[in-house]
Amino acid sequence: MKTSLKNTTVDDSLILYAELNDAEIRAAQRHLKTGLFKRIVSGVLSASPEKEWPAIIALHRIRLLAALFPGAVIGYRSAFSGGMPVNGVMHLSYSYNKGIDLPGLQVVLVKGHGNVQGDHPMSGRNIFFPSQVRMLMENLTQSRGTIRKAMGRIAVEERLISIYESRGPEALNRIRDEARTIAATLEFEKEFSVLHDLIGSILGTISAQLATATGQALAAGTPFDARRLALFETMAATLRALPLMQKPSSTTTGSARFNFAFLESYFSNFIEGTEFDVSEARRIVLEGKIIDQRPKDSHDILGVFRHAIDPGWSNQSMAPGEAVLHQLRQRHLDLMKERPEAAPGDFKERENFAGNTTFVSPRNVRGTMIEGSKLLPSVQPGMARALLAMFIVSEVHPFIDGNGRLARLVMNAELSVVNACRVIVPTLFREEYLDCLRVLTRQGKPEPFISAMQKIQQWSAAFDYTDLDRVIDQMKACNAFEKSLKQYQLLNLSDLSSGSQIAPLVVTKG
Repeated sequence: MKTSLKNTTVDDSLILYAELNDAEIRAAQRHLKTGLFKRIVSGVLSASPEKEWPAIIALHRIRLLAALFPGAVIGYRSAFSGGMPVNGVMHLSYSYNKGIDLPGLQVVLVKGHGNVQGDHPMSGRNIFFPSQVRMLMENLTQSRGTIRKAMGRIAVEERLISIYESRGPEALNRIRDEARTIAATLEFEKEFSVLHDLIGSILGTISAQLATATGQALAAGTPFDARRLALFETMAATLRALPLMQKPSSTTTGSARFNFAFLESYFSNFIEGTEFDVSEARRIVLEGKIIDQRPKDSHDILGVFRHAIDPGWSNQSMAPGEAVLHQLRQRHLDLMKERPEAAPGDFKERENFAGNTTFVSPRNVRGTMIEGSKLLPSVQPGMARALLAMFIVSEVHPFIDGNGRLARLVMNAELSVVNACRVIVPTLFREEYLDCLRVLTRQGKPEPFISAMQKIQQWSAAFDYTDLDRVIDQMKACNAFEKSLKQYQLLNLSDLSSGSQIAPLVVTKG
């Protein structure tokens, strides 16, 4: 609704004297006397019903604060949260101390310095958002009373670590230098000293005590990815709570184990883009015929097959703690030994990606693997531990190449340890498998992945692997070797024997 004040038409839901000239103010005061307007606080009127005032103030928050407290700087907790109220409270640095209650918003004014170098006006108005260094030092100040103005040392430490992990040591050095230039002006000498020590401890140049687990790991030289570790803990908690289906191994003879290992290797490599016709792959594994035009791809097939058939690799449970580092490096060294460009046995030195997913940064690989693997003993051996081990390796992506193959081998080794059926991920199931992993990585939802892997283990366990020709024909009939989910559905072996054309294997992604 619009109201005319003299020669000006204004939005009457929020009328601010600071935005009006003298004539318009007098007109607004006349409307106030007639009851058309009501006073919210001194200098602020509205024609809207009182029940709407909190929403109006939330919508026009910056405009209102700039009018009531010109020159103020968004401060303390509010600045730490990006300029938003925290628990309904907005802190401002201003020329005096005071608390003001507005509908739906409590404003706490903290006596402090006006805007300094690095503070920026908000929405072109006479109110400022502080520089990052000012915000950090403000939140290291002492807080008294029921409404704490500062986030405190632990929160600042966590923010500094986040900056370090995303932008590197140069960003922290820059923060420290900028803080040094304004600390005296803001009378934050003590706060700067704390900030200086925190930054030095994170960078490893001084030995001040850090409070967070991530900070302590950084100081110890084994930093970890805290977000990934939280994701692993979510996965572990879900695996502890869910009763999982688990099929026993169906390969009771040497020939069956050999044939299963061949198909496991064939499909695992296909997922990673190493595509062979199954007859070509058979000649590589069964006859040792390396394809001259593709020697490295041929060795990829042999490498996964060797780890799937050799009891020393195929029955190796993933170690918890620091031992996992040596174990994974040895596995990768053997798996990728024919690919020197993949730095076999060496953890990555540059970041790696899959689509929009950035995996754990090189400096955090060791710490994240150590801390993540410590969760393994907390879940049941077999399927639960297999899925957790697989996800940890997949999510960290500790090597520059071969991570997907290694993750699936780690998973299957955990199943072999308890004589459960290993998992084959057929080509037509590839997109389901990767989609469920993405949901887990990006949305933190483990259930679709857990459901998918249980179902594909049941699918894998249904075949008799004694006769390789027969099982390949059966898998072809189940569409396992197909690529297009638009044209084909993955069928269960039981569908073939019953003559059914429906009953596809379907997994809900969530």
